[in-house]
Amino acid sequence: MPLARRLLPPLAALRALEALDRLGSATAAAQELALSQSAVSRQLQTLEDHLGTVLLIREKRSLRLTPAAQDYAVTIRAALSSIANASMALRVNPVGGSLSLAILPSFGMRWLVPRLPDFARRHPEVTINLTTRLKPFSFSSEPFDAAIHFGGDWPGTDSLVLMREQVLPVCAPTLLPDGAAAIDRLAKMPLLHIQTRPEAWRNWFTLQGFEPGALPGTTFDQFTTIIQGALHGLGVALLPDYLIDSELLSGQLVRAADTAPVSLGAYHLVWPADRPATPAVTKFRDWLTFQTEEEENLPR
Repeated sequence: MPLARRLLPPLAALRALEALDRLGSATAAAQELALSQSAVSRQLQTLEDHLGTVLLIREKRSLRLTPAAQDYAVTIRAALSSIANASMALRVNPVGGSLSLAILPSFGMRWLVPRLPDFARRHPEVTINLTTRLKPFSFSSEPFDAAIHFGGDWPGTDSLVLMREQVLPVCAPTLLPDGAAAIDRLAKMPLLHIQTRPEAWRNWFTLQGFEPGALPGTTFDQFTTIIQGALHGLGVALLPDYLIDSELLSGQLVRAADTAPVSLGAYHLVWPADRPATPAVTKFRDWLTFQTEEEENLPR
């Protein structure tokens, strides 16, 4: 029997370990798995026997994982998720491949999703599964084939530039009833920040030839919420132009400075460099290359 096969534990035992780690108690794990507590305990004992190592700290009537077992559970969770995703994709599309893609929520919904029907028409054999991730992660421990990423390098990946982001400062018209503000005045106004671009305002001021001091203000985790903050007059937001076209056209938002949009970074498709790209990733990447060529030819 091959070594890898000898080391492969029973799937039911791995599910019990993952549930105990995530839920924190054997009682909760048993309820989720529709088993008795004693059955969960037996599964975990089976796993300890199979691996030849202690996984559990037994304290009176409770069980908890050792630190090493907690680390093991993180890897097992990713593996179980990959199996579940692959099974779902095969069930939905038994004749084609699948692509598990991590997306940035605003860019994914506003730029990528409207284009996906074209991909589906060209490649009906590929099923795409979308999940939101705001920050880089490890492809070795997360069940993704590729991701949409903004900004600098993502170690261990190859990448394709999708679109450079053009930003401009905007606010509710009530904040600037007399029109756009001078740069030095803008630096003193309440500014809205986004977690994924912590240096965006400072970099923007630098590009305008102005070195600001401290730039305090409210911080948001997503563009959808920072746009709402701007609409309600909470402060001035530095936003991508493609996200606020309708708000500017309707007058709900106005430009806070008489400056041209500037680019502070670009969106990329990234995929792990340490393994061959799957056929689904290759088809998606090639299709996106065509989309970006069209984007470059559009007037801005």
